[in-house]
Amino acid sequence: MGGSVRAVSSNGVYSFTKPNRESITLLAGLGVEGDVHAGTTVKHRSRMRRDPSQPNLRQVHLIHEELFDEVRDAGFEVVAGQLGENVTTLGIDLLGLPTGTLLRLGDEAVVEVTGLRNPCPQIDGFEHGLLKQLVGRDEDGAAWRKAGIMSVVLTGGVVRPGDPVKVELPDGPHRPLEVV
Repeated sequence: MGGSVRAVSSNGVYSFTKPNRESITLLAGLGVEGDVHAGTTVKHRSRMRRDPSQPNLRQVHLIHEELFDEVRDAGFEVVAGQLGENVTTLGIDLLGLPTGTLLRLGDEAVVEVTGLRNPCPQIDGFEHGLLKQLVGRDEDGAAWRKAGIMSVVLTGGVVRPGDPVKVELPDGPHRPLEVV
């Protein structure tokens, strides 16, 4: 099972969007070199206000490019990096992966999937109405979230657009993704 990296993005300052780059360097246990969300403890502003000592389970944010096609069909124009992700993939059902899945990005880097990104109200600040495309409830009332997944870096390395992504599912019973 696998796909490819379509884009990589990072930003050294807090901003909703992240500029696309020719490459990013993942650092084991930290995240994306030079990105504002890199570190061993949580860097998301609202989570830091609650408890700045929490481990950073959100070191690398991944979104599947197919999401952009889906929201485009609903009248929204979104491209790689604009939702704050670090890695945009193609050909992988990121939202369907279980917790603990390993993603091999390029030749060296390995990230472990920790959970779902919880879409925040800033998404509507980016484009009004977009949040409803990324979070909602099904007919049974169960919540669904489509704003990508979060991961931690196990093995560092350089990641570039066009790199392969290899998926390694964890052993044993699979745990569905939850918000981290």
